[in-house]
Amino acid sequence: MRRAAWQASMIGLPRGPHITRYFMYQHLRKIGADLQLPPGKVVSVSHSDALASMLGIKATEMISADYPDHNLLALGWDDDSMDYVLSDQVLEHVEGDPYQAVAECHRILRPGGVSVLTTCFINPIHGCPRDFWRFSADALALLHQDWSDIIEVGGWGNFEAWSIVRDGLRFEGVPDAAWHPLHRIAMRNDPLWPIVTWIIARK
Repeated sequence: MRRAAWQASMIGLPRGPHITRYFMYQHLRKIGADLQLPPGKVVSVSHSDALASMLGIKATEMISADYPDHNLLALGWDDDSMDYVLSDQVLEHVEGDPYQAVAECHRILRPGGVSVLTTCFINPIHGCPRDFWRFSADALALLHQDWSDIIEVGGWGNFEAWSIVRDGLRFEGVPDAAWHPLHRIAMRNDPLWPIVTWIIARK
């Protein structure tokens, strides 16, 4: 009943990503606009191509590194050969040492190359095919402590978002209308309840 009421309230409204992505993706678009990242060779880890357009990166070559053909723990490219590595909600699924996964991203990037990595912290178990890790923003900063520059590290979440999940709306697009209650919940950020986290780091 609650789900039906929510859905009825959104009829005819333009919508964006679902609740655990809405704020994060808007935030990454703003960061990309500020950074004005140059064109370059992009490695997209497990279907993370959309991060390039969000960040305004024009890929001179978009190279897919999709599981299971590719493993983030042992990427099959030369040292210093790529300009960007993009990984959207993948790190929690890596079956092995997350330090090694981040080190592999660092290894294949050229000096000055950029890695963009999003993952989760407070989240139910989810497969794809298995689920191993959770990362706070502090954990992501620690994994990247030897990089030359952490451009941005952060997270989004709030306790109220779980009421939306409980009502069966986890994967419903959030209305772009600022007055809508679902939009307000999606844009509220409580640092004590990060559902998703991200980091942008430069080699």
